[in-house]
Amino acid sequence: MLLFKTAEALKSHLSPLYEKGQIGLVPTMGALHRGHMALVERAVRNNDHVVVSIFVNPTQFDDKNDLDNYPQTLNADMKLLEDVSKSIMIFAPTAAEVYQNNITAKAYDFEGLDRVMEGAFRADHFNGVGTIVETLLRLVAPNTAYFGEKDYQQLQIIKKMVASQNLPVTIIGCPIVREASGLAMSSRNERLSKAMRKDAAFIYKTLLAAKKIFGTKSAKNTVQWVSEQFQEHPALDLEYIEISNSETLTPVLKKQQNRKYRAFVAVYAEDVRLIDNIALN
Repeated sequence: MLLFKTAEALKSHLSPLYEKGQIGLVPTMGALHRGHMALVERAVRNNDHVVVSIFVNPTQFDDKNDLDNYPQTLNADMKLLEDVSKSIMIFAPTAAEVYQNNITAKAYDFEGLDRVMEGAFRADHFNGVGTIVETLLRLVAPNTAYFGEKDYQQLQIIKKMVASQNLPVTIIGCPIVREASGLAMSSRNERLSKAMRKDAAFIYKTLLAAKKIFGTKSAKNTVQWVSEQFQEHPALDLEYIEISNSETLTPVLKKQQNRKYRAFVAVYAEDVRLIDNIALN
């Protein structure tokens, strides 16, 4: 297991590997769980060399308390990665190393993908995401990079950024990994009380029901039904429910044939913000 703290050390190690097979990248913020491991395992299966970055990126947090409370568990993360493959390269830099003591985000034109859902509630969040992902892609220069569909909007935005910046990498989206209850795997789940973690399974249960309703009802009626369900569940505070085109992320006014749709939610459970989504057709 190789751990790199500086970009220069990682680049030096990677330099001779580009002629020795395909390189995969899995960007993470650490506090790894089974969802991350699914991405890493897929990267290991499909590439000759794999880099996993572990970096809590300050420019994508609009809430300083959220940043300060984000779990950092490097030793435990390394053990999990070692169980997958001892040849994984781990890049765990400081913010000063990544941003050269100028912690600011680059401004991107995501053509509206960033102005709905998460973007509407988290100022400049996706500029921060784009900045760190572009930085990592340029540093590692992988053939493929892996992202989970739990952050589906982020996945679409990263694809847009890669295209606009002409980066020679294939972005691969991987299915959501869920706990036995249906709750989407997230590092934030560890901050939930035992009782709330059980209650939060209601989120996925409601999304599954919404998928059935959407088969016969309009998007507006489905959104209204979901909102009413959360109103009757006071332990969970629904921030938004949106039904959008899977590709453009634009809200659906009227269903059309041969279009793919997804439902997206953000929910506060205690003081923890959880997101989830589901394909509707």
